[in-house]
Amino acid sequence: MRALKYLILAIILVVLVVVALANRDLVTLNLLPAGMARVMPLSVQVPLFVVGLAGVVVGMVIGYIFEWLREHKHRRRASQKSREARRLTSEMDRLRKTTGKHEDDVLTLLGR
Repeated sequence: MRALKYLILAIILVVLVVVALANRDLVTLNLLPAGMARVMPLSVQVPLFVVGLAGVVVGMVIGYIFEWLREHKHRRRASQKSREARRLTSEMDRLRKTTGKHEDDVLTLLGR
């Protein structure tokens, strides 16, 4: 399975390199709209593949941020359940010390 993973990653890398080599021409990237560019012209010339790869990276980062925000309620619930489990475990240990019983009555009845 690991070899298949590396094979797929190698194929993706080869495709990215081929696309980058095929799109090396410089393009002008305007950072402001035409109306605002008259006041403060902000533009850069970069290879076309850089624009494409930057767009993919920005899209992935935005997607990861939205996914992190969406999963917030699940992380909060897991944290609450973890605190509750710690509280119940400490209460159980305290009750075992006060009663002197280290066996569970249900397990004793079952003969375990």
